[in-house]
Amino acid sequence: MPPVSPARLATRLTPQGERILRSGHPWLFDGAVESVKGEGVAGDLAIVFDRKKDRCIGVGLYDPNSPIRIRVLHAGGPAKIEEAFFAERLKAARQLRLPLLKLNTDGYRLVHGENDGLPGLVVDIYAGVAVIKLYTPAWFPYLEVIFPLVMRTAKVNTAVLRLARVVSPREGFEDGTLLAGELPDPEITFREHNLRFYANVREGHKTGFFLDHRHNRKRVGELAEGQDVLDVFSYAGGFSVHALAGGAYRVVSLDISGPALEVARRNVALNFGEDPRHEILEGDAFQELEQIARRREEFGVVIVDPPSFAKREKEVRGALDAYRRINTLAVPLVRPGGTLVAASCSARVTAEDFFATVERVVKKSGRSYQLLEKTYHDVDHPIGFAEGAYLKTVYYRLD
Repeated sequence: MPPVSPARLATRLTPQGERILRSGHPWLFDGAVESVKGEGVAGDLAIVFDRKKDRCIGVGLYDPNSPIRIRVLHAGGPAKIEEAFFAERLKAARQLRLPLLKLNTDGYRLVHGENDGLPGLVVDIYAGVAVIKLYTPAWFPYLEVIFPLVMRTAKVNTAVLRLARVVSPREGFEDGTLLAGELPDPEITFREHNLRFYANVREGHKTGFFLDHRHNRKRVGELAEGQDVLDVFSYAGGFSVHALAGGAYRVVSLDISGPALEVARRNVALNFGEDPRHEILEGDAFQELEQIARRREEFGVVIVDPPSFAKREKEVRGALDAYRRINTLAVPLVRPGGTLVAASCSARVTAEDFFATVERVVKKSGRSYQLLEKTYHDVDHPIGFAEGAYLKTVYYRLD
């Protein structure tokens, strides 16, 4: 990529916009921006000046085509956005994750966007490969600075570029572009608590794997000894693999996607060979749970981890109803003394509303129950602002 020198755009915010910036929020929407001096393109630096004293109170990445007009890199005064700035942010991010790297794990999130002070940028590490994903084109001008820093910080030899759907590719920089190093096979094998998984870093969903449930997968493994386990919305079989490792005598991976279930089968085989304890069930989760109930099957552990039911605010009511319906179907499948593990990754749905919905389902079932625990994000998915909190999981023992 040819060197680019981003323009510096003198920017003023509305009074509300200033309050948002001073509160520490990393997003300034278009309605919060009163004026910008110059045309500006994605990646230019918005230098925000105080309305009253005309002094710099923040710096952010500007994107004229996004509702999030400015992604704040620094608030509270001026800052030089240069190599040293990014190096310091990356160093702090890795320091936060060091305890995780001691746990026989080499698949982790190094940069969690806004929550690590680098809004719109995600970096996941799979063994010796860094996957750099852009959620805004405003990062393109900084790529040639960022990716070598990422590689040095994470001590990896290869870097791959991934683009969110809202980010159009640029010449020579498309989704899956190899930025540095060698990648003879886009499917990487990485370790998670000493178990192995595949991640397709060039074509896989997100960056190749869902890393955020790592601690919950480990917990399910601890609960699975001697149990039969139902993994609903199993996707690539993360919970299923940990359950088998924990000593489950039967695990059923249920998902609507045949290709996802094939990955789940391969992840199981990677760790245990063709294990007869593992069963595949392809179909719509709502319908399949009804069929399982008709067969009067029960499980010692039932995991319900659906994809996001609410990507927009107007979908929240429907999402809560969907969580109610799917968990209402799941509760009767939990054997007496067994455990229901219910999760949500919908950022729009608050933890309070989700937990209350699941608790109402459990109460309505008429079964006595014990709340075992509630969990949120693993250490490599820190929460730096309200919208950064999306993952929540609750464990119930049902009698």
